[in-house]
Amino acid sequence: MTTPTAPLLELSTLWIQVTGTWCNLTCTHCLNSSGPHNPWLKSLDTEMVIHSIKEGADLGIKEIYYTGGEPFLHKDMLLLIAHALEVAPTTVLTNGTLITDEVADHLAALAQNSLYSLEIRVSIDDVDPKKNDRIRGKGVFVKAVRALELLYSRGLLPIVTATEILTDELPEGSEMYQRFRDFLLSLGITKPRVKIMPVLPTGRMEGQGGPLITPDMLHGFDFSLLQCSETRVVAEGGVYACPILAGLPGARLSTQTLKEALKPCNLYHTACVICYETGMTCKN
Repeated sequence: MTTPTAPLLELSTLWIQVTGTWCNLTCTHCLNSSGPHNPWLKSLDTEMVIHSIKEGADLGIKEIYYTGGEPFLHKDMLLLIAHALEVAPTTVLTNGTLITDEVADHLAALAQNSLYSLEIRVSIDDVDPKKNDRIRGKGVFVKAVRALELLYSRGLLPIVTATEILTDELPEGSEMYQRFRDFLLSLGITKPRVKIMPVLPTGRMEGQGGPLITPDMLHGFDFSLLQCSETRVVAEGGVYACPILAGLPGARLSTQTLKEALKPCNLYHTACVICYETGMTCKN
């Protein structure tokens, strides 16, 4: 069977996998098997990130996202956020455990002094500390909630990202979004923001997926519903089509420049079906 492709309709979003798969946590559902030991995808050096931001600006990008791994493990992360904010609205995806008072102060100053918005997305998988830490590690819940409070107290409005891994355990009639919204309100965060992500058949959940996309499925399909139609990802080894699949050879479009990656990408992975069926995006 011929592998179907998705066109690049517009390059609007640049993702930078700044720390590769280097993370201080080992979450059970991690979509790229990140962790603290021997990351299979290495971090990017500072110069490479700055170069990619400049190239993205020349190509007209409208948003920048930093992800990993855990971005705040990068020694120059605050500097790299500042560079990104010179170009476009910027989001950092983090587990929150490394956000101290000093880091929160610096982030608030960056946000205040930029023409563009700075968003911080903090991953929490359940409002119950025990359930969350069963997935993310002992003591992580307390640190992540502390990060939310530090950011909010400085005028930043964090986004909580949760994964549907615990959906089956929710009481009947309860909704995951509502539980998180109520929890954030209980912390005094008066404008709660929550993003719910599905469990993806990648990384530590590899093998949980099912069928692949076929060419017949794409007849009359609106490709603008796929994030790979507007997104490219800079990571070790080149430029990739998707932040979910960054680092995988099948998703690599270029080994050098962003411009070389402005071409159709293969919809070869079982994770592509989730985007096709749901319109899911990793964006805010």
